[in-house]
Amino acid sequence: MTDISPPIAVTILGSGTCVPSLRRSSCAVLMETGGKKLLFDAGAGTLRRMLECGVSIFDISCIFFSHFHPDHTAELVPFLFASKYSEQGPRKTPLTLIAGKGFSAFHQTLKQAYGTWIELDPGILSIVEMNTQGPDHLDFDLFSVNTRPAAHNPESISYRIASPSGYSVVYSGDTDYTDDLVTLAADTQVLICECSHPDEEKVRGHLTPSLAGNIAAAAGVKKLVLTHFYPRCDGFDIEKECRKTYNGELVLAEDLMRL
Repeated sequence: MTDISPPIAVTILGSGTCVPSLRRSSCAVLMETGGKKLLFDAGAGTLRRMLECGVSIFDISCIFFSHFHPDHTAELVPFLFASKYSEQGPRKTPLTLIAGKGFSAFHQTLKQAYGTWIELDPGILSIVEMNTQGPDHLDFDLFSVNTRPAAHNPESISYRIASPSGYSVVYSGDTDYTDDLVTLAADTQVLICECSHPDEEKVRGHLTPSLAGNIAAAAGVKKLVLTHFYPRCDGFDIEKECRKTYNGELVLAEDLMRL
């Protein structure tokens, strides 16, 4: 039988926000490509959702952070703490943390608070800071990463992950409308895009369904996946609002959804 699975497999671990919800954990996305498991953001509930997918902290080789807000970074400390004090012993495989400029200082403040509890063995943890003023690029063995600034916080960036075949997935992180995201998402197979509030309740630094649709349409996105829903979205027809501007394949994310 022919394997028709995409070169980059995506699981939505958390489709929610900072507001506690039984339905939606805070932001987190798992991507699997080239034999690697990559985590994008790690808000509250991420580690439990990973276990529900059969994924261990030791399976993750890289964590990509869109910005430093707690609903995107809150479980970094538990991740590192568990990596050091697991029942199977401390982590022995490399872990790379990737984020916008300023992340090393952010990580240092966590170490000041938690000390050696979150310090892994020498040579295990590495940090890569990406440019927040313009485009940037990283090459890995079996995938590549492109980033552009996001319109949210000074450190905010969006990511495009691409396989050698050219198949790509874009993760917006939190952002307002920006041409940088249109450029980054050009002709991508999947755009995982924040959609915090309905059209009628636009908030600065975040997108609405029709604005997310505008970005996807302008970029020629094949599949748009809306995520990062505040509870208020439950009272609105998010799909209908997005259809004002986007006619392609549309998915409203739920926790543990596989794409």
